[in-house]
Amino acid sequence: MVFLTRSRALLMALVFLTGCQQQDAPPLDQQLYVWQRQWTPAHEAALRDSRADFSTLRVLALQAFPNAGWSRARIGPALLKGDGRPLIAVIRLDGQLKALDQDEATAQIQQVIGDWQAQGLNLTGVEIDHDAGNARLPAYRQFLARLRQTLPASLALSITALPSWLDSRELPALLSTVDSSVLQVHAVSDPRRGLFNADQARQWAIAWSRLTSKPFYLALPAYGVALLPSTDGAPIVESEVSLAREGLRRELLADPLSLRTLGRELRADPPKHLAGLIWFRLPLANDRRAWSLTTLRAVARGDVLDSQLQLKLSADNGLYDIAISNQGNLDRAWPERLTLAVSGCEGADALAGYALQRQPDLLTFTRLRDGRMPAGGQRAIGWARCANIDQGGSNVHP
Repeated sequence: MVFLTRSRALLMALVFLTGCQQQDAPPLDQQLYVWQRQWTPAHEAALRDSRADFSTLRVLALQAFPNAGWSRARIGPALLKGDGRPLIAVIRLDGQLKALDQDEATAQIQQVIGDWQAQGLNLTGVEIDHDAGNARLPAYRQFLARLRQTLPASLALSITALPSWLDSRELPALLSTVDSSVLQVHAVSDPRRGLFNADQARQWAIAWSRLTSKPFYLALPAYGVALLPSTDGAPIVESEVSLAREGLRRELLADPLSLRTLGRELRADPPKHLAGLIWFRLPLANDRRAWSLTTLRAVARGDVLDSQLQLKLSADNGLYDIAISNQGNLDRAWPERLTLAVSGCEGADALAGYALQRQPDLLTFTRLRDGRMPAGGQRAIGWARCANIDQGGSNVHP
């Protein structure tokens, strides 16, 4: 009996200790940036389908540009109110601003807060996104301290932060003025070197954790950009808005597999004070340079990623529509080539992005330009009028 009693006591102690360990390392929060300057009907489905996986929305609300002044984002208040998730209004102060008019900035931010609250939005905080150089951090700290005094006590104040600030003696004082920080670990150096490096991001997160005593988040990329040549050698970056410029575009895309691995490692062994991950940005159905929401959700969950391309044929009296679908949860490039075993073809053609080569018993569709097949998506490749297409003898080549 004594042995059993001691065994039960030991077991209860282990359970207690295990429970304490789990409480000390809660799951990392997952949030989303909503970064469109003008909302469209596509936001409704994107918000609805993201609710299960992302707790909070950080919404672009206001921007200040050099020479152009202040610009409000045209958000969808009814959609945000119906969504119900906590909202953080993001105020973007362009890093190229020569000087910051603190009175004007404070008044503009207060106006946004008042408007959002009057519309019944679940506003819980304000985030200032300002890529200030290290030499300007003292003035930035003064602005944040002043802003903190003007904000309602119910609203948290956070900032987007740059890894380059790690070299500044001003950083601890700057972080003391806010409730939390968001360390941006994507697109922070020369874009020609890529959008993101997982090893570097982890090192920055560890270094940041040693300098702050407050919660911080990592801003992670779920998007791509294109680089266009310019006359001065520095590339021009094209993101969600197409630029009216000629020239070969070099596409860069954050790798979902790399970010899934990083997310799993951070959840298993988070740096001290790391509170969560914030993904940039909420993808819309027509956002050609963002991961699909299916892929983003799978990465955030740490799911196994896989793309499954399948040939889709639909026939009507010998006229075949030819398409490719992606039944997996991972976006992938358009296939380089598609071959169809055919017989008795009277005509055929490829659609935009592919070229067709015809032989009596084979149709070959070859990719002419790059493109991505979103997870769960489908794309038409071409058409053919044939007596028969042997789907079993046809192939999709990566």
